[in-house]
Amino acid sequence: MHGSTVPDLRSKNSQNSLSSGGAKRMTVSSVLVVGGGITGCVAAIALAQRGTEVVLVERSPQWFGVGHGITVQGNALKVFRDIGVLDPILEKGRGFDQVRMRLADGTDLANIDVARTGGADLPATMGALRSDIQNVLVAKIRELGVEVRLATELVGFETVDDRVRAELSDGRTEFYDVVVAADGIKSATRRQLGMPEDKQPSGMGIWRAVVGRTPEMSVSGLYYGGPAYKVGFTPISDELCYAYVLTEPERPDNGLSDAAEMRRLLDGYGGDVPHIRDQITEDTFLNFQPIEWLLVKGSWHRGRVIAIGDAVHACPPLIAQGAAQCAEDALLLADHLTREGDMEKLLTEFEERRRPRVELVVQASLQLVEWEVSPTPDADPGGVMERSLKALAEPA
Repeated sequence: MHGSTVPDLRSKNSQNSLSSGGAKRMTVSSVLVVGGGITGCVAAIALAQRGTEVVLVERSPQWFGVGHGITVQGNALKVFRDIGVLDPILEKGRGFDQVRMRLADGTDLANIDVARTGGADLPATMGALRSDIQNVLVAKIRELGVEVRLATELVGFETVDDRVRAELSDGRTEFYDVVVAADGIKSATRRQLGMPEDKQPSGMGIWRAVVGRTPEMSVSGLYYGGPAYKVGFTPISDELCYAYVLTEPERPDNGLSDAAEMRRLLDGYGGDVPHIRDQITEDTFLNFQPIEWLLVKGSWHRGRVIAIGDAVHACPPLIAQGAAQCAEDALLLADHLTREGDMEKLLTEFEERRRPRVELVVQASLQLVEWEVSPTPDADPGGVMERSLKALAEPA
């Protein structure tokens, strides 16, 4: 055990709301959220808006948006609207409704109207800088007065009756009604919960860059059949796009700089790709990483500690549903945690409602990866994306 102070963060009113058997509660009054990415931020915001006292711990010593571009679908935008952050996010991003599919030489294959998974009144898809979305969420958390502790991790926990004793890396030991682990695909909490699953390689890697775009690059573009598995881009503003190359999972040791390597991978493509390639210089900030995935088949919780988001279901980004599924998890969990009822039942009902949806996304994404790595004559990536998004247009 760390530390000697053991504060009870529940309010007096919430302690008095317990039923005679201690099994029911009007709402949880205190929640520890572990992880400050999209999942953790949405969970913290939604819980705070429902009157719950929230502490958010983030292992990074600095808390500001990082990363390259991101594509988010309408169901993510719906969550952002529900927690009151949609307008500033739309102001920073670029909404659109189509995906343009082409052969590597630029020949058109199909233009697909993207299903409006968030409803008819929201863009079907939006491109943005991941940092811009993160910064909007952080600002909302600050506005709500959520306590945030940086450079802090959850190192141990135990459910004791109707509370969780949480041991933190800053030496504190505190009690919460529930702990929500939103600490990503590398989640330490997942392992502590005893889940046997771990992140798995997909067989692909991804290069990312943010570059200028032409006015014609106003919707997502996908290029098939070239030297790489796939090249694509998503507009993220009136001037910029997020460009990427899906390739082998390991960065070759070929003596090339990152910029030269990405330009090499873009050789042999037509259409809009030469415009992207020409803008990549030695000063362009580039990122390469292998693409991994995860799907926890069993329970996501033990006692009053539950893992959500990428900690239990992380998908390759081929249908751009990662952020959306994480945000849906967080909002729905906040709703369940603030209902009256037995906590074990509430957490189980939450998982049962979410599991079919996230499994659909992970399996569809893995099917697309398989077709990218091993093309087959009957491959139908456009159809899989279209059918998956139409299914996700149903309420979460």
